[in-house]
Amino acid sequence: MTIEALRSARVAAPVRLAESSVPLHPLLAERWSTRSFAPDVHLTDAELLALLEAARWAPSRSNGQTRRFLVGRRGDDTFTRIYDALKPQNQAWAGNAAALIAGVAPVADAEGEVDRLGAYDLGQAIAHLSVQATALGLHVRQMAGFHPDVIRSAFSIPQTHAPLVVAAVGAYGDPSILDEGSAEKERAARQRHPVAAIAFADAWESPLPVVGNAGK
Repeated sequence: MTIEALRSARVAAPVRLAESSVPLHPLLAERWSTRSFAPDVHLTDAELLALLEAARWAPSRSNGQTRRFLVGRRGDDTFTRIYDALKPQNQAWAGNAAALIAGVAPVADAEGEVDRLGAYDLGQAIAHLSVQATALGLHVRQMAGFHPDVIRSAFSIPQTHAPLVVAAVGAYGDPSILDEGSAEKERAARQRHPVAAIAFADAWESPLPVVGNAGK
């Protein structure tokens, strides 16, 4: 089955478009982070490779390409070890995801100096992965709620690197499978600060004139 056929055959997620002051590309406007993953849907090899290719081709400082990924699909040992490192509030729903991907970035270079931009590069790669997932009809939810030392130990990650994020990936599922706490968060309205609160000119917290009160 082609990726396009898989997308059309899966349960359609509710449309929760970003409320933006100007139109966004549909892949950006439609992207949102569900906790409700279909527990019986698996990622094909082609889908998983597309996600990783998107991460691979994300911008990278001096083309260093330092970000690394631990990739587990539901049912395999890597998935289980990443899942075991999650905090309980994330374990409550993440076990239904088709894949768990731990993003790892360098914290020091070969000379032991602090790597200031490794986390930045990893963030760009995960962002690209999440947009590619949207194009495939999949969802990504990123998590900081995990125990880094558990992942470090489970995968023998060197001290020069650190696991910074775990991303759950999968197809949308029936939200009735969620516990009430997760379901309530799932129903909450999407919110962002207005553009004027994040884009400045002339001085700190001086809104860029062109944006005014846009993005409310």
